[in-house]
Amino acid sequence: MNVSLGAGPPGALSRSLPPALPDDVDGALALARELAAHESTSTRDLWETLATLAAHDLGVARAIEPHLDADAIFAQAGFQLPVGRWGVFAAEGGDDPLVATEASGGWTLTGTKPWCSLADRLDGALVTASGRLFAVALKRPGVEVLPGAWLARGLSEIPSGPVRFDSVPATPVGEPGWYLTRPGFAWGGIGVAACWHGGAVGIARTVHAAAAAKPNPFLLEHLGSIDELLQSSRRALAEAADLIDTGDPEPKVLAKRVRATVARACEEILARSGHALGPAPLALDRAHAKRVADLGLYVRQHHAEKDLASLGANLAATDAPW
Repeated sequence: MNVSLGAGPPGALSRSLPPALPDDVDGALALARELAAHESTSTRDLWETLATLAAHDLGVARAIEPHLDADAIFAQAGFQLPVGRWGVFAAEGGDDPLVATEASGGWTLTGTKPWCSLADRLDGALVTASGRLFAVALKRPGVEVLPGAWLARGLSEIPSGPVRFDSVPATPVGEPGWYLTRPGFAWGGIGVAACWHGGAVGIARTVHAAAAAKPNPFLLEHLGSIDELLQSSRRALAEAADLIDTGDPEPKVLAKRVRATVARACEEILARSGHALGPAPLALDRAHAKRVADLGLYVRQHHAEKDLASLGANLAATDAPW
């Protein structure tokens, strides 16, 4: 069942989804390549596609979203997506940060990159290092996926541990600083929030089925509250999609607002679904238990009070926007 963000029929990308969506990473990565070959008709179309995939299985959406993001980044830089399965490794930090070095033979990457999702299954990745973005092939000498770091119970099929690079050739994509300053960086962050929204829709459908089968006042109250939360989340995504397609002038503020709205809705829906349904589906319903664990981890890509403080800093530096 497609997840809709507003009025109107599904877009071309949403319509290209197969009737039977994949249930594993290999199937998801194969579908990612098919979806990248279709041109979405609008930002809403892309986000509805991601939300639909996430309502089906958040692991599937988590595997597909970075490939579509890589496709968009290459397009924004004026390149075609190279053949294969692609990801985006843009987290920073650690004791051995990734460093880009330029020599007569070109650029190389050396160091350890954290949070590299599915690095052992991908053919290439867009990787940040030394203040710029690089395309790098992952199936070559010098690339070592470090095992044993991914202990998560949510998104367990999407290992996102560190990768060690040892003088690995890389190709610059865009000028220094381009990756973070382009508007597409903010739009990609909202695309992740569309995945969170879809995961919350999946949980809401389980609550709805329980309320339809055996309604009681408390279950109905939770269902009504979950609906209100989903509508707030949906409206935030739909408004953002319209603003992006008509040229919004404040991408960073918009992204922080939307991600905060969707994250808050997801967190409360996780809590309310637990109150509404009790322990049984968490223990006995594989799909529901997985969805709850997956969303609980995935939504932590929103950094809670830290991201809200960042939004507040943006607002405090301008005239009051309300």
